[in-house]
Amino acid sequence: MRVIVTGGGTGGHIYPAMAIAKRLKERLNDIDILYVGTRDGMESRLVPENGIEFRGISGKGLSKKIGLETVKTVGLNLRALWETKKVLKEFKPDLVLGTGGYVSGPVVLTATVFGIPTLLHEQNVFPGKTNRILARRVKKVMLSFTESEAYFKSDKTEVVGLPVREEIGKIDRKVAATEFNLDPQKKTLLVTGGSRGALSINKAMKQIMQQLEQYPEIQLLWATGSATYRTIVDELDVSGIKWQRNNWQVKEYINNMPQALACSDLCICRAGAVTLAELSAAGLASILIPYPYASDNHQEYNARALEDKGAAKVILDKDLNGQILWEEITKVLFNPFVLEEMSAKTKDVFEPGTLDRIVNICLQTAWK
Repeated sequence: MRVIVTGGGTGGHIYPAMAIAKRLKERLNDIDILYVGTRDGMESRLVPENGIEFRGISGKGLSKKIGLETVKTVGLNLRALWETKKVLKEFKPDLVLGTGGYVSGPVVLTATVFGIPTLLHEQNVFPGKTNRILARRVKKVMLSFTESEAYFKSDKTEVVGLPVREEIGKIDRKVAATEFNLDPQKKTLLVTGGSRGALSINKAMKQIMQQLEQYPEIQLLWATGSATYRTIVDELDVSGIKWQRNNWQVKEYINNMPQALACSDLCICRAGAVTLAELSAAGLASILIPYPYASDNHQEYNARALEDKGAAKVILDKDLNGQILWEEITKVLFNPFVLEEMSAKTKDVFEPGTLDRIVNICLQTAWK
């Protein structure tokens, strides 16, 4: 069996695509997988690092402003169609699977023209433009959230969930806590805004730390992100907050996030689809601050889906400050019943076995 997997632009498209590719390899001995992405996108680095064969093509997302750059982008995407045609003829796939992002557009579209079986996987509650356009041409659209069905005028959708790293939700809390020199018996607050960080969350957290000084029984694991780490710790020093203490871990980045999730009780973070799927796998209650500039405001749609299920609290970025955030933290972290109920409901957002469901659909759809 020969499969092309495509998706790019953001980790939200790339990581699920790689997870699917890896599970296909685990399930099938006789399989060749090729990941097609943009030459300059982050997938061009991440995919080969994960041991998956990669082929780069042209492609670029369209800007909202019409101008000379738009013409160049259209030219690149037309070239991508031609390059995709060449890749398909050379690789001769039995199946093409797209996870979204502008690069998956020309790949999946060209595959449908050639009559090659095609699938889409949509990560967000509000579907991306590429997947909405391609939905009518493919064999099936696999959804992460039940709420997404309302946005597809098609009977070809199926809710499968969102794949995450398999170790999430399976790590012992005591073992995980030792990696951060934390006490597994104490409540732990996890804060992260992604690899570069979220400035609004970090600013609010400076005020939160003044409150946390009064509660030594609450531990803090805070990843500020690479863009603001030095600024944040300098400001903490100036404000007189002694942030270097046993029960607080203030880091630029958390490399071992599965362990961080395993030893935490409440997470403050953005609302990317992969992040929410990881929270669900870990059964971790959360306060979500959707990234306000995400395309089509899809992070707020994601966050509201969890909020509606009682699995999360939502604060919009424009409303965020230390006082409002602290009020929400105290409502959850200091109320064992609320915390336990939110954790249980988070666990139920995504059913386990996502990757196997996706692989089964792949096998049912591909040319035999």
